[in-house]
Amino acid sequence: MSRQIEFLQHKAKNIRLDILEMIYNAKSGHLGGSLSMVEALVALYFDVMNYDPKNPERIDRDRFVLSKGHTAPALYATLAAAGFFPREWLMTSFRGINSKLQGHPDMKKTPGIEMTTGSLGIGLSAANGMALASKIKNIPYKVYCMIGDGETNEGQIWEAAATASHYKLNNVIAFIDENRLQNDAQTLEVKDMDSQINKWESFGWHTQQIDGHDYLQIFGAIDYANICTDRPSLIVLRTIKGKGVTFMENAVEWHGKTPSKEEYERAKAELS
Repeated sequence: MSRQIEFLQHKAKNIRLDILEMIYNAKSGHLGGSLSMVEALVALYFDVMNYDPKNPERIDRDRFVLSKGHTAPALYATLAAAGFFPREWLMTSFRGINSKLQGHPDMKKTPGIEMTTGSLGIGLSAANGMALASKIKNIPYKVYCMIGDGETNEGQIWEAAATASHYKLNNVIAFIDENRLQNDAQTLEVKDMDSQINKWESFGWHTQQIDGHDYLQIFGAIDYANICTDRPSLIVLRTIKGKGVTFMENAVEWHGKTPSKEEYERAKAELS
């Protein structure tokens, strides 16, 4: 297990470097929330999920939906590392006109993207639809969905939460990237959505809260969620916005700020 953790930590380091490079080269993008969810993505794509990057539409594949679509750089870097497309795309295509790597995920342009997202709130509804299709067609697969903590301000999230519970979608595992910062303030200042556990439990979900940067806790929570057979599962990831770069960590201005050349060099040195 220790060797596996070292492997995943190495993957996470390289993915964070790629996120930094992409956003610096494009002079646009969302660093803070991309950096905060890397461990969860690495755990899913390099240990947990069933997929084939050479056949990304295989019918029995597990699905991942990035509901907080503005953090696409983290997903793109992960998909490239997993072999869905060449890493060179990250450095030359992100946020370009007619690019395959748009600023928000586009399922018609990018291999491995399951749902076009960006308008916050829609991802969990799409994940529910995929999970229902699995049951109707009797094709077993899991659907994972990453939600932003600020995104839970959106009413559609709660409609989707009620729907997943009503249909007993035990093949849905949702994550909340709880870094406690959103676009321009702390989440508690914008709209107090604290006590997520109590809220989701009241909607009929199985819930857990863990350290979102600890692989053992991530794997343990996913294993525990898989034991739950009568309802959907939520895993609240307590994370650090801007994780890995000290001057970006827990700093709201890095939600969507592009680093200067000096800041880029400092961040790259830390991540390396």
